[in-house]
Amino acid sequence: MYRYRWLPAITAIFVTSLIVSNIIAVKLFSAGPVFLTVAIIIFPVSYIFGDVITEVYGYARARQVIWIGFFCNLMAVVAIWISIQLPPAPFWSAGVFGSPEAAQQAYEAILGFAPRLLAASFIAYLFGEFLNSYVLARMKIATNGRYLWMRTIGSTLVGQLADTGIFIILAFIGTIPLHELWKLIVAQWLIKSAYEAAATPLTYLVVGYLKRAEGEDHYDRRTNFNPLAWEDASK
Repeated sequence: MYRYRWLPAITAIFVTSLIVSNIIAVKLFSAGPVFLTVAIIIFPVSYIFGDVITEVYGYARARQVIWIGFFCNLMAVVAIWISIQLPPAPFWSAGVFGSPEAAQQAYEAILGFAPRLLAASFIAYLFGEFLNSYVLARMKIATNGRYLWMRTIGSTLVGQLADTGIFIILAFIGTIPLHELWKLIVAQWLIKSAYEAAATPLTYLVVGYLKRAEGEDHYDRRTNFNPLAWEDASK
């Protein structure tokens, strides 16, 4: 019988928030003078639940979930790419767009992706999530399990800085001025980090419940922190 009752559900939320954020990220919106992708409404959820997994189940479990999220996202990207390549039916969406060709163009415009943006997204995700989990696990040992708020916010500041910085630099350097690049990084980093800080009370409730329900409060004192390892996390 599976040892942890809630880990599959937490993993599902993590993966869903990741995939949905990548699909809706094509739309930008204005928040005062700042322009952001709508993915910000759900992408930080992956960091919140990444913190929950590391705090309760440990880094080794979080590492497995991060890689599961990566390959699920890759599967979604491949499926979307194949769907774009398939020729549209002659009657598809003609009543809405006027012709199958127009419908195909709209479909590609929304779901299509540039290889450069895709590569930047994948690299940023891995660096950001693994740094977030590593910092939280190390801080838990250093604080002897105290000050959860400091660990979740501190790890998010590091992880989100890596994620945001790597993505924006790889995706847009050479296409927009450097001073605008840094402004974009700082604005998105602060907003994403503020998101998690605001969710701290909820994080406390979820972590507290899971520790009681699962009978687990893992400390990574002898953990192999190699992100490429796939050891038995139950040991």
